[in-house]
Amino acid sequence: MRAAPVLAQHPGLDRASRGTDRASEPEASDGASPERRPPMPYVDGFVIPVPAKNLAAYVKMSKKAGKVWVEHGALEYRECVGDDLQTKMGLPFPRGIKAKRGEAVVFSWIVYSSRAHRDRVNKKIMKDPRIANMMADEEMPFDPRRMMYGGFKVLVDL
Repeated sequence: MRAAPVLAQHPGLDRASRGTDRASEPEASDGASPERRPPMPYVDGFVIPVPAKNLAAYVKMSKKAGKVWVEHGALEYRECVGDDLQTKMGLPFPRGIKAKRGEAVVFSWIVYSSRAHRDRVNKKIMKDPRIANMMADEEMPFDPRRMMYGGFKVLVDL
């Protein structure tokens, strides 16, 4: 399966070290050992069907949540709404997420410096009362049971 190209350049990652498997990487030509290089970024990815009538409420919630994630150390926080989803190739997002009539598809990602960094940030997030209050809201703008989520190791970062 092909990964979506979603990452921009990240501070602290030199061009020679991006896009490689660090475990099998030979010593750098500059003499620096691979252990001294920053780890490859780590990404949490989400695909969420959101009723179009709730999109404004979702954006409001997302802006608040994104500020909390960044405050706790996330490098990037992105939320995108589907625009060109009626593709003839592969499995279109709406069909894959089983979007219903009147639902928008939101594609989101959060970037961290490593999986360990992600785990530290998310531990803080789960203790943050602002996030707890958002999750306890009876009127969530989407059904969290239908959200697709996962953590991803970056394969290529150009």
